[in-house]
Amino acid sequence: MTVLALLTISSALGQNFEKVVFNDKDADDYYIQLKPPTDKVIGVLILLPGYGEKAESIFPSSNLFNTAYANNIWTIAIAGGEKIYADENVIGKLNSGLADFVKRNPTIPKDKFVIGGFSAGGTISLRYAEYSIENSAKTPIVLKVVFTVDSPIDLGDIWEYFQREIKKNYSDAGVFEAKLISEKMTKELGTPTTNPKKYNELTPFNHRLTEAGNEKYLKSMAVRVYHDVDIEWQLKQRRRSLFDSNELSSSELINRLMLMGNERAEFITSKQPGVRSNGMRHPHSWSIVDEVECIQWTVKLFDKKID
Repeated sequence: MTVLALLTISSALGQNFEKVVFNDKDADDYYIQLKPPTDKVIGVLILLPGYGEKAESIFPSSNLFNTAYANNIWTIAIAGGEKIYADENVIGKLNSGLADFVKRNPTIPKDKFVIGGFSAGGTISLRYAEYSIENSAKTPIVLKVVFTVDSPIDLGDIWEYFQREIKKNYSDAGVFEAKLISEKMTKELGTPTTNPKKYNELTPFNHRLTEAGNEKYLKSMAVRVYHDVDIEWQLKQRRRSLFDSNELSSSELINRLMLMGNERAEFITSKQPGVRSNGMRHPHSWSIVDEVECIQWTVKLFDKKID
């Protein structure tokens, strides 16, 4: 195991980022960490990027790490790779990376962790949070909070959306993504029709089920889903209706968690329009999260008992 200084990432606050490799046999098995300038760390923020993105792609796109740093929260960024779901390989990578972090930093309480991710990273984060409760003996940490940033949380829904996007053939970027990921899903999992058992196992949420699915493990966990609900932009720019949006499934998840009695389940409508790091307007962006408010919410939850 090695620790390498990551010099390509810098910020106005002069933080020291480190790249930590936790598996010398695989160059992709690493996390990037930002330790706050104090030994009084109050918790750890785990961030996951979108599909196929590297861990370091998060930092130009979000200021969550800056706000966490200022509030004595340690940040870890780790990538799930070319995955839209937390399968055995992704779960194994997260467990290995987090176990490595815990081993290196034994003074940090194992129950002071929050996980969140963008797009597919949020999908994986949500399912990992469920998994951590379902299989608590198999995870090296105890999660108190999970959040998603415009994530497709229902694998059956995202599969159907991909097919509609391909058929419409309107957005080149959308069609490319739909073909790429749905072909990968078909190869690895089959389709929701041919292999519903596998989809139900991997999806964080399945709105078609009459009984609670994997979301039942989130009954007592603090959960947030962030969305920029700009249907005008979607219709004009991508010819997508609400049926093609990630917020449709997310709102149903939060509704069902609230019906279960989860008073910490929240649907957060972005107060500012999504903008990519290159300045391009896009609702599907890290920037839809109010970083200061999100970290303040996290800090309060670190001090509360989660039943």
